[in-house]
Amino acid sequence: MPDDSENVGVAFALVIGAGAATGLGACVVFFPSLIKLASRKTLASALGLSAGVMTYVSFVEILGKAEDAFGDAGFSEDASTLYMTLTFFAGVVFMILLNHVVTSLLGGHHHHHGPPHGSQPETHNSSSPDGESGDANSSSDASSVVPCPCHDDDPGKTLDTVKHMAEEMEHKEHEHQATTTTPTEARVTAANRSNSNNNSSDEEQDQEENVQADETEDASHAHDDEEHKKHLMRMSLNTALAIGLHNFPEGLATFVAALEDPKVGAVLAVAIAIHNIPEGLCVAMPIYYATGNKWQAFGWAMLSGIAEPIAGLLGWLILSQSFSDTLYGVLFGMVAGMMVIISVRELLPTAHRYDPDDSVVTYSFVAGMCIMAVSLVLFLL
Repeated sequence: MPDDSENVGVAFALVIGAGAATGLGACVVFFPSLIKLASRKTLASALGLSAGVMTYVSFVEILGKAEDAFGDAGFSEDASTLYMTLTFFAGVVFMILLNHVVTSLLGGHHHHHGPPHGSQPETHNSSSPDGESGDANSSSDASSVVPCPCHDDDPGKTLDTVKHMAEEMEHKEHEHQATTTTPTEARVTAANRSNSNNNSSDEEQDQEENVQADETEDASHAHDDEEHKKHLMRMSLNTALAIGLHNFPEGLATFVAALEDPKVGAVLAVAIAIHNIPEGLCVAMPIYYATGNKWQAFGWAMLSGIAEPIAGLLGWLILSQSFSDTLYGVLFGMVAGMMVIISVRELLPTAHRYDPDDSVVTYSFVAGMCIMAVSLVLFLL
């Protein structure tokens, strides 16, 4: 495909749109009440639908284009089928290796499309209302922190935890608007008022000791909060990087598909955007919970999605400088393999964890395939 193809602009727009979908999930830091819309069945349906679209288009459309490209390069029919098959499994192997890299970044846990999991954390301090700074809400023991987001085997529980995070942050904002007096200040004020009304030196000494004890306790809690904040922030940034790596082949797939056929690329971009939304939530909410900074949380979520436009740019650079039918066949074959392994190894398992009774996953998967099939038929009319 030449670099001046009329489809290049459309392909870039679709890739950017799919990557920007992470921002929709990240918007929950500005509107915490939106998290209530993320029910388990809703997420299971979205992931199943995406898996259906990606699986169907990979086997029915993208693999066929790979075989056609090898045929156009002058290979025989048998050789084209062979090379299509080899490149398909090369894409599968590439994604498996990439998943191992992602797993190592996440501390040995496998990545899933779900929010952070852990027991409901106890809180000590609130974040500032303007969202620019604040202490983390955490358990009192820094060693018992909320695990790294997006890599737990029970995403249903992770959803409950991220909802708890959103509710706490929303409550803290309302609480701060009602009063700016901290608990320590309130205790000191009460102690001073009591001292002014008490003429006994012994009672004054007792009051001072109580205030000092309270301040020591607050300092201990603040230290635990600070340790938890650093841990959660570090793990959340690792998650953002891991998701960014995971989004890279999706961006390449969308770009290559849209470059050949913008209509197919558009449907694929929508499918990828659907499962990018919970990824944005996955990155943004823990960072906001740890720092109290809405824009920082939103920014990191968007950065995790920018890998897709970067992948599109890389695909364009490769194709524009050294385009050949053979290279195009290799890219299409690998893209098909990557999309299938993402569906069967990531999207469907996570969807079933959200919906263990399979009340919606299978139906949404079939619905996704139907949507893709109808789209391809209508595109021919």
